[in-house]
Formats: sequence, structure tokens, C-alpha cells
Amino acid sequence: MKQFRISEAAALLGVSDDTVRRWADQGRLHVTRGPNGMQVVDGSDLLPLMEDLAAGSALAEAFPLASASARNRFVGLVIRVQRDGVMAQVDLQAGPFRIVSLMSREAADALGLEPGMLAAASAKATTVSIELPPGADT
Repeated sequence: MKQFRISEAAALLGVSDDTVRRWADQGRLHVTRGPNGMQVVDGSDLLPLMEDLAAGSALAEAFPLASASARNRFVGLVIRVQRDGVMAQVDLQAGPFRIVSLMSREAADALGLEPGMLAAASAKATTVSIELPPGADT
């Protein structure tokens, strides 16, 4: 899934649908019409806004070293995938949190991970796994 409806984009950014529409009117966010005629936003167009919002997040500023317990899940957008011969580094922006996962290149390729995709990270101790939500295109 590389394009998101206005409501989905708003949920990912942590703002209202009206804010997303206002940002589109102001030229801060590029909105187009999808094949079904609905307004959509490319996932890659959300990345700069997500990073801006994360940098200015009151939660991130108040708790810069906040830790979470096992079995936490973070849903967000893939912001970077670096592949080499055997391994891949996947960065995920989930609200104000940037999650980094190291996995085999084969796993990253099998998931078809690329910037702008919706994904979820689950964390337990020092292990971070990336998975796609049900119904996501691969």
C-alpha cells in the first residue's frame, strides 16, 4: 500500500482529517485522486511531515529515552531500507518514534520493503521485527 486515503494519512500523522486537507490546500502536502476517485496521499509524501512532527513532538521532547516493555507494536511508515549483500537495515517512523530493524536481505526483499510503505514493528528486548498488516500489497 503506497497511497493512503485522507483519513489514513491523518491517523499516521496523528492529526485530524481537516488538518490534512488544510495542509493540502496550503501546498504542504500533495493530494491526488486515486483510481476510485477518492483523495489519496503517496506514502513517500508523508515522510517529511512525519519527520517534522516527530522532531517537534512534546512526547519525544519530554521522554527522549522512554523505553517500552516486550511485545510492543509500532505501526508507521518505512522511511529507509538499506540493503547490502546479506543484511538490510529498515527504518520505520511510527509517530514520534523512529524504529530501526536489522534483518536478512532475503527477509526485506520477501516483504518488498521500500520507503512509504505501511508496516508494523514489534519489539522485545533488543529484537525488532518488521511485518506487513493483513491485506498489504507485497
